[in-house]
Amino acid sequence: MAGKGPDRWTPGVAIARNASGPMQAVGGLFAMSADAVKYLFQRPFFWREFLEQAWFVARVSLGPTLLVAIPFTVLVSFTLNILLRELGAADLSGAGAAFGAVTQVGPMVTVLIVAGAGATAMCADLGSRTIREEIDAMEVLGINPVQRLVTPRMLASGLVAFLLNSLVVIIGILGGYFFSVFVQDVNPGAFAAGITLLTGVPEVIISCVKAGLFGLIAGLIACYRGLTISGGGAKAVGNAVNETVVYAFMALFVVNVVVTAIGIQLTDS
Repeated sequence: MAGKGPDRWTPGVAIARNASGPMQAVGGLFAMSADAVKYLFQRPFFWREFLEQAWFVARVSLGPTLLVAIPFTVLVSFTLNILLRELGAADLSGAGAAFGAVTQVGPMVTVLIVAGAGATAMCADLGSRTIREEIDAMEVLGINPVQRLVTPRMLASGLVAFLLNSLVVIIGILGGYFFSVFVQDVNPGAFAAGITLLTGVPEVIISCVKAGLFGLIAGLIACYRGLTISGGGAKAVGNAVNETVVYAFMALFVVNVVVTAIGIQLTDS
């Protein structure tokens, strides 16, 4: 029936459900994202939903973050220290470990975990609500689902990604220290002295900005696919979850390259 359902509350979902090509779906994502950002500055803001989703994403992401961050940072430190030893610059291992952890390892691990664990859980939740017509019921009751569901999830995903990035950076530097000092016999004083040689406040700020953007984008993609499921049943939800991982990885790696390039230009100027 015309005028009924989620097509009334956001143009993004309307575009996606009538989409005949990928560009229209991308346009729908941008339209819904604009609505979600707009509702950040309009009352009411659903703080309870935001806190619940932040705790939910943190709960499903914390364990995988630790399991991925520790071996990943050890591998980076091991490879980097071998190269530095060949060049006769083993005392610079602290600079390399800090620079790698802050600029690349932290944001990249955040990409993998937020998109692979947090975003998929969000998509499955909203997809299940969509096929059960709970989203239509909310709209009938006069509740805007983008304001009620998408905006808090987007903000929660960004916050958790920001915090996870900080955790991964700390794990990366500490893991690099223990591995370099106790396994590869690097001087601990030289390692500590080199930490701030290449890494300063601008690099930390860029890393935090990248992580926050990763979280926001992953949350938006997850919500968008969950709300635009076509068909019904568990198969449709599973397909949407798989697509969320792929689309989120594609978008986040592109954003990583762009933000890194912009950050390099800003720090060099």
